[in-house]
Amino acid sequence: MKVARIAVIAIALIAGLIALVLARSLGNGKDEAGPVETALDVPPQMELVEVLTAASYVSLGTSFTADLFAWQKWPADGTSPGYIVRGDRPDADSELVGAVARGSFMPGEPINEGKIAIAGKGLMSSILPKGFRAVATRISPETSAGGFVLPKDRVDVMLTQESDKGVSSETILTNIRVLAIDQSVEDKDGVKVVVGETATLELTPSQSEILVTAQQQGNLSLALRSLEDAEGDEVVDESTSGTIVMVRSGQMSKRTVKR
Repeated sequence: MKVARIAVIAIALIAGLIALVLARSLGNGKDEAGPVETALDVPPQMELVEVLTAASYVSLGTSFTADLFAWQKWPADGTSPGYIVRGDRPDADSELVGAVARGSFMPGEPINEGKIAIAGKGLMSSILPKGFRAVATRISPETSAGGFVLPKDRVDVMLTQESDKGVSSETILTNIRVLAIDQSVEDKDGVKVVVGETATLELTPSQSEILVTAQQQGNLSLALRSLEDAEGDEVVDESTSGTIVMVRSGQMSKRTVKR
């Protein structure tokens, strides 16, 4: 009897040991395989499109060149009606060269058609600050710093008059921003040169009246200002009496122009 009991107990122990080994083996196999993924666990693929963006910072009034555009992937659900999608307009980065920014763009910001102006379609009005006017005046190389005056430069406007006492000149407007130069190419002595015939200036309403009146009184010349001078002066013109108030280095002075 004792031998039989010992045999039964031994068989039971061996069976239990085998079961334990099998259980551990099955458990290790499940850990290595990891959890089984279902269709619900897989994140959906986000649909992307390419939109036209600014390749670098673009300030108000900047004329776009090809290097200022860049195509960038964008979530299709995150596009707005004004965005330019490459699938719809694949050549937009070349078609919009020359367009003017009606606002600033940060690097990587999508180009919104509402913030750009195409040449000939509200171009000038898009870069004019509120309260200012664009007024054109005829110029020549002799009256525009030898033809070196370009858009975005700052100039002083000088009036030259002839009278019985001789010829006199005076500065009637100071630190005026040039918005545009109407340029044409002429052939002089076999050399192609660029000559501006009309300068468009950024003026307040009262400055506009002064300029128009001065055009009838004599000859106008543009004196090109240095960058340091342009930043150091501020023109404040709030009157309608022909008086220019100029603030220079904290000192205010007034100049009256006869009409």
